[in-house]
Amino acid sequence: MPGRSEISAFLGLGGNLGDPRAAMAAALTLLDAGPDTRVVSVSSLYRTPPWGKTDQPDFLNAAAEIATTLQPRALLQRCLDIEKDLKRERKERWGPRVIDMDILVYDGLTIREEGLEVPHPRMLERAFVLMPLAEIAPSLTMAWATFVDHLARLDTAGIERLDAPADWWRVKGSA
Repeated sequence: MPGRSEISAFLGLGGNLGDPRAAMAAALTLLDAGPDTRVVSVSSLYRTPPWGKTDQPDFLNAAAEIATTLQPRALLQRCLDIEKDLKRERKERWGPRVIDMDILVYDGLTIREEGLEVPHPRMLERAFVLMPLAEIAPSLTMAWATFVDHLARLDTAGIERLDAPADWWRVKGSA
């Protein structure tokens, strides 16, 4: 959008049904293809045990930094539209899913609206969110500490960084 400055936002991505790596790659590709959003950096892939509802397959998780001219609500809608395009079905809280996209941080703002909370309200409690986020934004702070510092307080047992190329999401044929 001409005349609007880009801001930095961080997204969490995950999934545990079908091919979550391909779904996350497709989601990032769709975000990057838009005129108002570009992917700046993407973390490694992490295999993580399920959280909340534990009787389901392990997840793949990642984090991405984007630059966007979209307002927070419009960015949320874009993420929800991409999830829908990739066949996300919302059946149960914390249940299995093809893809999940969350706005973790948006330009350092605090937003509390119906259906939109930024920073993500539970991210500092979840190692599967903080581990990939700390990889791409180690010095970014929230609640007077870096993401690396917050991560150090959490149990990271069972989380495994996968060996994948740095541009895993751009690998031809992965989307």
